[in-house]
Amino acid sequence: MKKVILIGFLMFATSAVFAQKFAYVDTEYILKNLPEYKSSLNQLNTLSQQFQKESDANFTAIDKMYKAYQADQVLLTDDMRKRRENDIIEKEKDAKEYQRQKFGPEGELFQTRTKLLKPIQDKVTKVIADLAKTKFLDFIFDKSSESTMMIYSSSNYDLSNDVIIRLGYKPNASVK
Repeated sequence: MKKVILIGFLMFATSAVFAQKFAYVDTEYILKNLPEYKSSLNQLNTLSQQFQKESDANFTAIDKMYKAYQADQVLLTDDMRKRRENDIIEKEKDAKEYQRQKFGPEGELFQTRTKLLKPIQDKVTKVIADLAKTKFLDFIFDKSSESTMMIYSSSNYDLSNDVIIRLGYKPNASVK
């Protein structure tokens, strides 16, 4: 009976040694507790509000131009009417271009956001990876992301190269 218990204990202990270790973090919570992150968000909000005011002023000016045009329309010659319509259209194009330059996917606000927040996020990611190695964790997931996102994984569990080899190709180390 002692041998059965000893064998059972050894099998359980051996399987526990090879078990993968998981953990999670809440990066949203972590970032909210960092003063430099809060400061960066305040800078971004101020910049966004400034850009929004300028954009609103542009469209208000366009609206005034259009209302003035409507009021004067009956008194204008065809040539003057065309010129004023073209001025309004040009001003509207400029306003939309301003919005794109400031708020677009490659706009100034997005670039500033990347410049301010990326170093902080990289620092947090590095600390998480160091912590994972220190605590011998294999995977760390982010609880705050909409879909569960893996922020750290031990390279021991990456089977990408094995899949490429089984498909009959040679993995390219420089691609990864």
